[in-house]
This record gives sequence, C-alpha cells and structure tokens, in this order.
Amino acid sequence: MPTARRIVHEFLERRGMTTIFGNPGSNELPFLAELPGSFRYILGLHEGAVVGMADGYAQATGRPVLVNLHAAAGSGNAMGALTNAVYSRSPLVLTAGQQVRQAIGPEAILANVEATQLMRPLVGWAGEPACAADVPRSLAQAVFEAELRRRPTYLSVPYDDWDAELGGNALVTLDRDVRRALTPAEADLAALAAEVAEAANPVLVLGGDIDTAGLFTRAVALAEHLELPVWVAPSPFRLPFPNRHRLFRGVLPAGIGALSDRLAGHDLVLVLGAPVFRYHQNVPGPYLPEGATLVQVTDDAEAAARAPMGRSLVADPGTVIEALLGRVAGRPAGQGPRFVPNEEPATAPENLHPEQVFAALRETQAPGTTYVVESTSTNAAWWRQADLREESSYFFPAAGGLGFGLPAAVGMAMGRPQRPVVAVIGDGSANYGITALWTAAHYGVPVTFVILRNGSYGALRWFGDLLGTPDVPGTDIPGLDFTRIAEGYGVPATTAADLPDLRARLKRPADGPRLIQVDTHLTTPE
Repeated sequence: MPTARRIVHEFLERRGMTTIFGNPGSNELPFLAELPGSFRYILGLHEGAVVGMADGYAQATGRPVLVNLHAAAGSGNAMGALTNAVYSRSPLVLTAGQQVRQAIGPEAILANVEATQLMRPLVGWAGEPACAADVPRSLAQAVFEAELRRRPTYLSVPYDDWDAELGGNALVTLDRDVRRALTPAEADLAALAAEVAEAANPVLVLGGDIDTAGLFTRAVALAEHLELPVWVAPSPFRLPFPNRHRLFRGVLPAGIGALSDRLAGHDLVLVLGAPVFRYHQNVPGPYLPEGATLVQVTDDAEAAARAPMGRSLVADPGTVIEALLGRVAGRPAGQGPRFVPNEEPATAPENLHPEQVFAALRETQAPGTTYVVESTSTNAAWWRQADLREESSYFFPAAGGLGFGLPAAVGMAMGRPQRPVVAVIGDGSANYGITALWTAAHYGVPVTFVILRNGSYGALRWFGDLLGTPDVPGTDIPGLDFTRIAEGYGVPATTAADLPDLRARLKRPADGPRLIQVDTHLTTPE
C-alpha cells in the first residue's frame, strides 16, 4: 500500500506544486525523503527569506506554493514575512514538521505545542491531522483553503505519519478539485451601471487585487471608456494602473482626513479590488467628503465585512468591469497625450538624489521590467520618476513588514523567468532579508539588486517628525557595506561612484544575480 508521503507527493505533482521553498529541520526530513525528480527544492537560509521568496513566486505565478518550515521555531521565524503574504493575499501553503504524537504532550524538544494556534490569526486556516490516515486529506484542504481564501494556510504533520501505509480511501484525495466563482446577480450589475451612468463626477479607485487577477489592461479600458480619473488605493502592494497615464492621479494617502481631501468634489467613489481603506498615519477627518457615496467591489469577503463605510459587493471585479464596459455609455476622451512625461529628477548637493537613481532605472531597463521595491523613505521620489505601463510591474510589502524585497525578488524571478527583475531596496530594509542573496547566487537567479544607502531608517525619521518625537534613538545605521556582504554570499557587487557610472552598470545585461550599491540623499515618503 502507498505511504502518506507518496500520496501527498503525487497530489502535489498533479496540482503543479513541484517547487518547494524551505529551510528544513529534523522533523521535516521524512516528508522530503523520496522526493520525485520532478520536484525542485529551493533552500533559503532563514525562514523569513523562505516565506518572502515563496510570496514573490506565488504572486508571479498566481498559483499556490508549498513552504517547508521547521516545527515551532522555524514557523516563528517566518511570521514577520507571513504578514506581507497575508495582505498580498498570496496562496502559500505552509507545512511544518511535528514531533511524533506520543512526544507532543510531554513537550519533547521540537514539539509544536498547540500547533494549530501558533500561526493564528494570520493564516486563513490551520490544521494538524488527527491520525496518519488523514494526512493526504488535510494537505489537500490546506491547498484548497489557500486557493479559495487567497490567504496562507498552515499544516503541522507529526513526522512519523509520513511512513504510514494507507488504504484506498486516502487515494481518493488525488482526484479532488475545488473551484470558485463569484458572479454578481443581474440586479446588482444593473443597479451599479445605472449609478455610475447617473453620477455627475465619479472617480475610480483601484487596488492591487486588480493586478493580481490579471485585470490591469481591462481596468485601463474601463477608465478610458468612462473617462474617469483614477487613484490607487493607499499602501498598494501592486500597481493596478499605468502611473504615467493621463487619467492617473496618484496613490491615495493612508490617512483618513488626507484621503478624504483628495476625493473632494466627487459624488461617487467606485473602489475595485481594494480594501476600504488600509490606513496608516493617524490623520483624523471624515471618511468621505461631503456628498460622496462609496461602492466597493471585491472578492475578499473579509475586506467587505470590515469596511467602515459605503456599500460593498462581494463579486469578481473582472465581471463587474466587463458589465460596466458593456452597459454604461462611453464619455468623450480628454485632450492631450495618453501618457505624460516624467518631470526632471531632483538633485542633491551630496550623493545622488533617489529620483536620479529611479530615472536612471527608467531609462536603462527594458519596458517590461518587474520592480520589487522596499525603500519606504523614497516613495514620493519613486512615483515621480517611475513609468510603469505593463501588468505585474511593481511589488511592495503588503503589510509594510521589512524583509520582503530581497527574497521576493528572487522568488519573482524564479516564477517569471521571461521578465527581468530589479529589486530597489533601502539599506535599512536590506538587512531583514539579506540571506536571500545566498539563494540567488546558489541557483543563479538573474536579479539586479539596487541598494540605496543613506545610513538611516529614513521612514522612521519621517514618522518621528509626524508624531512629534524627532529625538528618538535607533534611526541611524552607519557603516554598512553591502558590496562586501553580497560578495560573502556569492553575489558580484559594486558601488556606483556617480550617475554616469550607475547608468553604465545598469545597462550591462544581468546573466545572474548582481548588486549595485548607491549612496543616496536622505528623503521622506511624502
């Protein structure tokens, strides 16, 4: 009879889940034994980097990804990175090895006590099979829950279960399939179309889920058809609309009052594929400007339920976009070119201004480049100089947790090898996921890492001023040399001396990982 391990391996193979990201320990070895040749195990040196790489891979492929963690300790190491995967709605399936069953109660070393509670409330589902016979079904549930909820799941498996021989009932798991469809009712579509048609000054707010669902070009078509100004919902983890398009108005601020001010004058706020809203800074004010009505369309039932204002329709945003394109009459197009040019980059008396670095990237990298950005103090500079016109061009830590950028860029390049990947990382952020450089070198992943070095936690300084606490310690990080760190991990690294030198280095094709360190002027997010 087949073992639980063999059935699970075959189930994963049938689902196309043959790339595993992990950092194994003793409890995980029985699962990894006899791994078929079709599988690829991507080793990371720290669980935070492992989850970050898997998050990038899942966002690049749109498919669930298996992550192999070590018991409670490894799971705990992964939790910081897990927060980003939760808010990017990445379907990660986290597995962790558990002690043999009789050792859990006495709390033997490496026993994961109350394993199902460890990762909650972050994961959408957590389980531990009650017996070896339930292992294949439990793993299948973890996969389907991740797909249906679009949220990471967690499964703890006692390591002696993998060798258990199972009967025919366990084999039916191999043929399992679960699908999801969220088609809105005809009455809802008709009412929404009428509301949009009758609005005097509607505005469109798009979230990262639009890009995740492959609706980037359809969102552009909708905005152009209705001649609607487009804002991106605050704190975007992906870009759902070209940022130099004539209808693009920018990224909404993450404060209640400031966001309301930006939407002043609009009577209908149509939000597609975004929570309402992911605030950050404490900026009091009304949720919406006077006279405005908000309608949210999302396939995330939890986001709809927790919204503090407006009406929510839990449905596939793509279906709603197509309905509006077909039911609402188009409006005359505005004047001017479809895309507006970038302004001249700012300069600084010493070192390069981040805008100069971003302009150099725009001018030297291929149009379809994917950028993974984790430099929070340079957000304003980034949006002034970036020119992103294709889907899946921009990724950012969805929960704001540092450590996403370096590993996610590695996973992104593995998941979508046909597109070049550039990681734009601040020197403060880089330290949180630095071990991903080893994985990039070991597997020859072609990623360009651009490290902006200003010797400071720039965003933290900005918050200090915002909160009236400008004199706190711990905001300076001098003395870091990422070229030496990168070389220690096996990644070729250089420092750009000036702007011409930076441009020359960026123009050279990357046939493997490389790191370019740039000393930059300290800026703030806004």
